[in-house]
Amino acid sequence: MHSTLPVIVGISGASGSVMARATVERLLALDVPVIVTASAAARLVWRDEMDESFGAALERWTDSGPFTYHPVGELNAPIASGTFGVRGMAVTPCSMATAAAIAGGMADNLLRRAADVCLKEKRPLIVVPRETPLNAVHLDNLAALARLGATVLPPHPPFYLKPATLEETVSFTVERTLVALGISDRMPDHMTYRGPYDAD
Repeated sequence: MHSTLPVIVGISGASGSVMARATVERLLALDVPVIVTASAAARLVWRDEMDESFGAALERWTDSGPFTYHPVGELNAPIASGTFGVRGMAVTPCSMATAAAIAGGMADNLLRRAADVCLKEKRPLIVVPRETPLNAVHLDNLAALARLGATVLPPHPPFYLKPATLEETVSFTVERTLVALGISDRMPDHMTYRGPYDAD
């Protein structure tokens, strides 16, 4: 039963649309049902950053596996209720406005409501924040999310793997997200650190 539950991917208006696309496509490749909701700002950022339109991506995902899309204003969607079973949710990329809203319990659109549901039902919530440098307000909101049970997973490059492309860094972040969601039990061998531990 657990393996058939969907994963929600929430796409906010932060830079990093490529991470959202890669997360959805990796889940679908593993035959994990995916439910996507995206803010209006996310669609604007997608248009600026991606070669493929968001609408074209939705059509391709629908044709490639168990996939559902709900507009961010559809507050009566199943994922707005805790009675609808999901495996967890990844907000990727996560803007600081979205992080602040979730940390503050503002469930005023479907993305934020779905995240709020994951917190109250104690389901995995992975937040992939995209902002730098971080000011004190950002840090306070991310710390609040961590205290509430969310996993804050910044998309940092795995320097020890010497990534040569953006795609390699994105793939690493996606695999870390899958581990945090419980989809995978460990990182792939080629992404596992083999060197000495960090030292002071």
